[in-house]
Amino acid sequence: MNYLDYYQLAQEPFSNAPVSRFYFNSPQHSQALVRLTHLCAQMKGLGILVGDIGAGKTTLARRLLDSLPETEYEAALLVIIHSGVTASWLLKRIALQLGVDSPSEDKLTLLGQLYQRLVRIYESGKKAVVLIDEAQMLATRELMEEFRGLLNLEVPERKLISLVFFGLPEIEQNLRLDPPLAQRVAIKYRLDHLAQESTEAYIKHRLRLAGASRMPFTPEAVRAVHQFSGGTPRVINTLCDNALFEGYVARSPMIDEAMIARVALDLGLDGGTAPVESAVPSPRKAPAPASTPAAEKGKPINLGEIDRYLAGLAKPS
Repeated sequence: MNYLDYYQLAQEPFSNAPVSRFYFNSPQHSQALVRLTHLCAQMKGLGILVGDIGAGKTTLARRLLDSLPETEYEAALLVIIHSGVTASWLLKRIALQLGVDSPSEDKLTLLGQLYQRLVRIYESGKKAVVLIDEAQMLATRELMEEFRGLLNLEVPERKLISLVFFGLPEIEQNLRLDPPLAQRVAIKYRLDHLAQESTEAYIKHRLRLAGASRMPFTPEAVRAVHQFSGGTPRVINTLCDNALFEGYVARSPMIDEAMIARVALDLGLDGGTAPVESAVPSPRKAPAPASTPAAEKGKPINLGEIDRYLAGLAKPS
């Protein structure tokens, strides 16, 4: 028996591995999705979604990607996993993800290939959209200038590509490296942490989808989860997952406030303090580093990296 059996759960409700079916459409997530979908539908150019560590930016990026019908969009998600990205690498990855065959090593030729591909997408009645997660890592003026150049690719009365940046608030500092690009931001939205009511709804939502027939957390425990997590979804998951395990070990049918406090102490949480963010897997059309063959071919790839909050604690995906 494990804690899933003990609490009569069909699967882990609070894994930090990205599982699309566990997406929680909080009021602010809904507002963000409406705005970013509008940007893509109207081809407005550049959209920005910022939030603190663990606020759910990557989850929202995947949700947006999944919500764009493949019959209407040529859409891709590019996950930046290190800060050493060059302009050449970036342009080639975008070209590959949008369907350019054998992107040239010569920049001018590559830009021509990309423009021709975007025109073909436009003529087919589709819209080209590239979502870029962890965009705060793109912190050079050269990269910002390349994005401005991409946004300048257009036909009469319409841009040929829309870009959406997801990342930490440092994105806004990066944009200031190229003021003309900063002026092209059409939509910006900040994803805040969950309110106490949303934290409770989030916990119940994930438990329900995991097959729970009852609520194993007391109301006081839920309030304690919110206090110690600061409403950060990733930390809520970690707290609740550890609490369920500790409850199973103690053979406690209910998780109370005291148990949440003990788990929070073990995790080093003092209320609203989030662990360091780590890399995440990517869904449809999200490439790996250049050395990965699947990325070179623009195929879907799962990097298989799962958040780790404690030394020695790892959860399988």
